[in-house]
Amino acid sequence: MHRIPEKIHELTVGQLSARSGAAVSALHFYEAKGLIRSRRTSGNQRRYTRDTLRRVAFVRAAQRVGIPLATIREALAELPEERTPTRDDWARLSEAWRSELDERIRQLNRLRDHLTDCIGCGCLSLESCVLSNPDDVFGERRTGSRLMVESGRKNSGG
Repeated sequence: MHRIPEKIHELTVGQLSARSGAAVSALHFYEAKGLIRSRRTSGNQRRYTRDTLRRVAFVRAAQRVGIPLATIREALAELPEERTPTRDDWARLSEAWRSELDERIRQLNRLRDHLTDCIGCGCLSLESCVLSNPDDVFGERRTGSRLMVESGRKNSGG
């Protein structure tokens, strides 16, 4: 692991990448999305404060558990003066995200459990397809494997 001397208060994008494990392109993307920020030198090179390492770690940890970047950005923006998240911040935010993750887990488990129902079909033409028509919510209106966009025209029956 690359060690950064204590006297260095700002990191280049390469140093931040090496230390955080995030690709340079990912860091540029995070910056474009407002998750981290840098200042520009007179030579137009990015410089990041050391605490950006913790912000990047926070972003990557949240991404690993499936939190969308927009939600992460909102969470970081709520911190006073956009400070670096602390352990307590993570505990509070992760608790708030828990129910969202639990719901996603329930949905994924349901999809996994019903995935084999469609393998034999091939075209998803089952009357009640659990992947494209969960709980057959459209079955009351029409049959078939695909839902046609209703454009105000009456179905001619053909």
